[in-house]
Amino acid sequence: MNLDKLKTTDGLDLAGKRVLVRADLNVPAKNGTVTDATRLERIVPGLQDLAKRGARVVVLSHFGRPKDGPDKENSLAPVAAVLEKLVGLPVSHAADCVGDEAARAVGALANGGIVVLENTRFHKGEEKNDPAFAKALAANGDVFVNDAFSAAHRAHASTEGLAHLLPAYAGPLMMEEISALRAALEQPRRPVAAVVGGAKVSTKIPVLTNLSAKVDKLIIGGGMANTFLLAGGVEIGKSLAEPDLVETAREIMHAAKARSCEIVLPQDIVVAERFEAGAPSRTVLTIECPASQMILDVGPKSVRHYVDVLSRCETLLWNGPLGAFEIAPFGEGTFALARAAAERTKAGSLISVAGGGDTVAALNTAGVTGDFTYVSGAGGAFLEWLEGRELPGVAALAR
Repeated sequence: MNLDKLKTTDGLDLAGKRVLVRADLNVPAKNGTVTDATRLERIVPGLQDLAKRGARVVVLSHFGRPKDGPDKENSLAPVAAVLEKLVGLPVSHAADCVGDEAARAVGALANGGIVVLENTRFHKGEEKNDPAFAKALAANGDVFVNDAFSAAHRAHASTEGLAHLLPAYAGPLMMEEISALRAALEQPRRPVAAVVGGAKVSTKIPVLTNLSAKVDKLIIGGGMANTFLLAGGVEIGKSLAEPDLVETAREIMHAAKARSCEIVLPQDIVVAERFEAGAPSRTVLTIECPASQMILDVGPKSVRHYVDVLSRCETLLWNGPLGAFEIAPFGEGTFALARAAAERTKAGSLISVAGGGDTVAALNTAGVTGDFTYVSGAGGAFLEWLEGRELPGVAALAR
């Protein structure tokens, strides 16, 4: 996959052209009301630019996980209404993404107009990447722009199939995401640190394996760290861990050492008998974890060590929290390190790139999201990029 082959629509005359934009409108919603419009806000500049250039903008997206065709709960109509307010231009909605309904809605667009076609997942051909369905989608466009990096890990009709049927380009948000990740992984300012957290090693073995070959310092947190502590012979009480992956953890540690990548684990920990709000907790050395308690966060000594590690690095990749940040006080380690990374970023001495749903939520809670160099809106795609995997939606654009 030659990413240097990616093209954008910059400089193209799009006046009067039907531009199919694959966006990610899959936002959180409850009872037909959008509860978090962050993803919509991020695509607004790209849509406004296309409209300003006189394109007839046709937006495609999936929404939720409908099982048996169209249903009101998974309609994009409420999302289109919110998008209209954010874009500041009229945004219509079509009752289907293919066929007569879609054709009529697209045909009614004036230059600079925007229409959101209905949920692509209302058709089984979407997730099957069915060529006939991709062709039906392509019938409503002259140009294809994929601006949904967060869906680029899926080889679906609207993410991968369309790129083979129309002149295909990467949208501005897609380019932002790719540029940030390339800067952090391909030719980064060194030394490079990565923070990888989360509950289970099993979900991130490929990430750990790939990053240990690319970064200089690998800070492992969350429940994942407990499995690595077990691999080092440390007792972890009743903590969440995957004993069957202890040997895998050892292999990752040996491979990292051979590549001169230092794996950094907590020196002290916050423990409690129960994982619930208000449960009594205390800080102990990692090697002194009580048999009756569980590890729920890293301690202040660990945070100081992690901050010291970052002080000697110039690039940071972050995916996953250090502790169970959703319940106080078990987010303090994550928040403290996030604030330290944000301060160094603001001072111009650190390039910080973060991504993943829990990571973004933790940075939001810490109030530092806007201070990182780049925070990805993608979850699965961000993770697969860290694994070193080729994303179908990106690869199709780079051909």
